[in-house]
Amino acid sequence: MNTKNKRPLSGCPIDYALSVFGDRWSLLIIRDLAIKGVKTYAELLDGWEGISTNILAQRMRHLEGHGIVERRKNPDNWRSSLYELTPKGRDLAPLLSEIILWGGTYNEADAPKSEAFNIVQSDRGGFERELRQTDNTTD
Repeated sequence: MNTKNKRPLSGCPIDYALSVFGDRWSLLIIRDLAIKGVKTYAELLDGWEGISTNILAQRMRHLEGHGIVERRKNPDNWRSSLYELTPKGRDLAPLLSEIILWGGTYNEADAPKSEAFNIVQSDRGGFERELRQTDNTTD
């Protein structure tokens, strides 16, 4: 990835991790690909949080550049692409579990979505194994 005009990393693992996926939109994109089964740009735009096109495009380039997400042509529609997490991206499964457990415990929303929280709470290992599996259904 081009690091021109970027501050140098300190060498701290947390600093590196946050430089790759540390903003809200990147983690929500990773969530949508890993948990919601989203595959296309249009599906990402239709997410619960309402990401704008320009931010989505920028975050997808960033995640691709860091090897978290990969893009390939859609065999059913050559004009569109399919997105999926790479093995590096799928290795974020334990982090997603921790975020879900923490967020589910302290969520102050009027109507918190608790399905993923309940799944992780009851079978964290199974949840993480499933997220780490390669999805070959679109090949």
